[in-house]
This record gives sequence, structure tokens and C-alpha cells, in this order.
Amino acid sequence: MTEKEKEQQLQPPQQQKQQPGIESEMRPRPKAEDKKRHASNKLLDQVALVTGGDSGIGRAVAILFAKEGADVAIVYLNEHDDAKETQRKIEEQDRKCILIPGDIGNEVFCKESVDRTVKEFGKLNLLVNNAAEQHPQDSIEQISAEQLERTFRTNIFSFFFMTKAALPHLEEGSAIINTTSVTAYKGSPKLLDYSATKGAIVAFTRSLALSLAEKGIRVNGVAPGPIWTPLIPSTFPPDEVASFGADTPLKRAGQPEEVANCYLFLASDDSSYMSGQILHPNGGEVVNG
Repeated sequence: MTEKEKEQQLQPPQQQKQQPGIESEMRPRPKAEDKKRHASNKLLDQVALVTGGDSGIGRAVAILFAKEGADVAIVYLNEHDDAKETQRKIEEQDRKCILIPGDIGNEVFCKESVDRTVKEFGKLNLLVNNAAEQHPQDSIEQISAEQLERTFRTNIFSFFFMTKAALPHLEEGSAIINTTSVTAYKGSPKLLDYSATKGAIVAFTRSLALSLAEKGIRVNGVAPGPIWTPLIPSTFPPDEVASFGADTPLKRAGQPEEVANCYLFLASDDSSYMSGQILHPNGGEVVNG
């Protein structure tokens, strides 16, 4: 490691071999919960489904929703221990949580996830389309058709699948929140397919908001910048992980707990006059969004 790299090191170099990564193996662990925060029942007795809710931003959102009175269904791929930890933290808030493992790139699974949520909890008020994957490549020539399809299936097809399945159960006052990314606005030379899906999510959010406005269902999005989640050590080499977030105006990566408040705002009546909008917790990057 060069002297410059040592100066920029924000966390220990580390790497995981499988996406979307395991939060319990990260050092330091991401901060998913602001324990000083006092709840105000903004989501009392509502039901939320959060994809990618086992760890990272999804975990922080699920815990905060539970603190504010919601029961939560966590949809995740195969990170069972991380998911159980999220479930434990939700149940500490005296709220219910169910875990639904599977591949959100599969439309049948998405419908089964929504159906199970409604069966267990009796309703569905909030849908958070959050799960994603990314696979850096040095050039477009190295992106295989298989990688391209896989990234799009997870990152944007699943948003269509989950929304289609949830819509019959959503009523006036319900909310859909989609996770996009700062890369949708500023681009990323090594994440072409990932950035493309995140741009698609912005357009999907705006169009869906217009489509559902007459039903009183609000649709908004969140475009995080570099956030310290398991996706980072499972995506990038150790030296890049060590300096992850150093190139933002605030000179650090964000924590999941710093992003979760955006989702709470968009889920609650605090944002009752907002739809089709994107919030930007990104460390100070100024983007046109």
C-alpha cells in the first residue's frame, strides 16, 4: 500500500468472495441502528416488505420501520445468519418479522413472497425494492450476456415483479420506495450494467408514480452514494475497499443508519405531497436529480 493509499484508508482492507456479502464478516460492522433515536409511531401497525433486508441499507430500513411500529417481511437471497440477526433486532421492538429467502429475479418467487406476507400479516402497506448486485468490469467488452441479464434481473426486473405482485394489496396511502444509486446520475466506468439498471430505476420510479397517482399510492426513490454495506467487500479488491468513500465531498462512506431516515420519510405521511421524487444521501455529491 502506498503512502497516499495509507492516508486515504478509512477501513481495513478486506474482501469477500461471494455476493451479496455477509455483514457479520465486515470490519468494522456497518451501523444499522441509531440507538439514540426516539420512535414516534409514524408507521404504527403498517406492514412492510423489504427486499435485501438481511443486511446493509435494507437491514437499517427494516429496523427503523419496526421502531416506528411496522411489522416487516424480509426478502433475501441466502444470507440466513444475517437475516436472523435482522429479525432479532426487529422483534426487540415488539414487532413481527418473517424471513423469505429466494431469488427475486424470479417472478414466481416474487409473487409467493408478497402472498406469504399478506397471509402472515393480513395486509401490505409499504414495498421497499432495495436488493441489488454489481460486478465491476474494466470495459463493456468484458460484460457477458449472462452477467448483463443477471444484473438486470436482480436490479430492475425484480422491481417490476414485486410491484406487480404487491399492487392488488396496496390501498390509498400506501407507498413504494425504490433504491437507485448516485451512479444513475454521475455514471461509473467499471459498473456499466449496474449503472444502467440504476438509471432504469429512476425512470421506473417516475413513470410508476404517474401511473399510480390516481390510486393515491405514492412512489419515490433513494439514490445512495457510497454506503458501507456487505456489497462493497464482496465487489471490490481490498485496496479499493480500504479507501471506499474517500472521494466524496464529506471524505467518507456513509452508514446504513444515515440512509434509512430517507426511507422512513418517504414511507410516512411526512412526505404526503411527494411522489416521483428521488432523495440523495450521497456524501455531498451535487447531482441533477
